[in-house]
This record gives sequence, structure tokens and C-alpha cells, in this order.
Amino acid sequence: MAERNATQHQLTSRTNRNASPASTFVQKIQSHAPNTTHLLGFLILFFVSASILLILTGITLTATVFGFIFFLPLIIVSSPVWFPICALLFLAAAGFLSACGFGVAVVAGSTWMYRYFRGMHPPGSDRVDSARSRIYDTASHVKDYAIEYGGYLQSKVKDAAPGA
Repeated sequence: MAERNATQHQLTSRTNRNASPASTFVQKIQSHAPNTTHLLGFLILFFVSASILLILTGITLTATVFGFIFFLPLIIVSSPVWFPICALLFLAAAGFLSACGFGVAVVAGSTWMYRYFRGMHPPGSDRVDSARSRIYDTASHVKDYAIEYGGYLQSKVKDAAPGA
């Protein structure tokens, strides 16, 4: 028995040394592959679970249909009251969610501004700095342009109205 195991070990070690990486990969997959008992157990578990879910779906659908049949006269009779109540509830829910959303946006913006002014460099602060420098550069160019052409315009005004 021991000789057979030693011989088998030598054969597998020789084949593993000479084997290509693809064949060792296939051997690893085959060693981890489930046997027929595991596969059969998995299939039985799958079919039992699917059957239970199918039965529950049928019961739910049947209960829904019977509920509609039973409560449809009540729904039809009381529908003039339901529409205004549903519209009011919808508007209230939409207003509440909008207020919450605006509140979250204000808190997020305030937190970003706090971190920006404290010098913590939040995400996007480099873009704000770039925009600020571009605005400053544009304002200085406009100022230089106004100073340069302001004297020109003053002389034109004096030419147009010599007494002024």
C-alpha cells in the first residue's frame, strides 16, 4: 500500500513538473469541482426553494385578486374622498422631501465653505481659486484699459465742449 502511494506520488510529481500551466490549472479546477452528491444536493435545494417561492407567489396573487374583488365596491364608493386626500399627502410628502433636500444642500455648502475659509482645501477649492484669480486679472485689465483710454475720452469731451 505504501509502495503504491509512493509510486503514485512520484508519477504525479513528475507529471506536475513537466505539465504546462494550463493543465495544472485544469487539474486545480477538477480537484475543486463538486462531486455528484454535492451537485444533486444543490439541485434539490434549488428546486425546493424555487417551489416554495412559486407557491408563495401564487398565494400572494390569489389574495390580491380576492382583496380587489372584496374591496372594489368600497373603493369605488369612497373614491371621491381618496383623490383629494392622496393629492394632499403627495404634496405634503414632496414638500417635506424638498425641504430635507434643500437642508442637506445648505449643510453641505456651509461645511464646504467653512473648510475652504479655514484653509483645509476641500474638493473643488482649486477651481474656486482659479476662478478668483481670473476675475481679479480681468478686473485689473479693465482698470488698466479705463486708465489708458480715460484720458483719451477726457480730451474728446473737452474738444466737443470747449467751455467745459
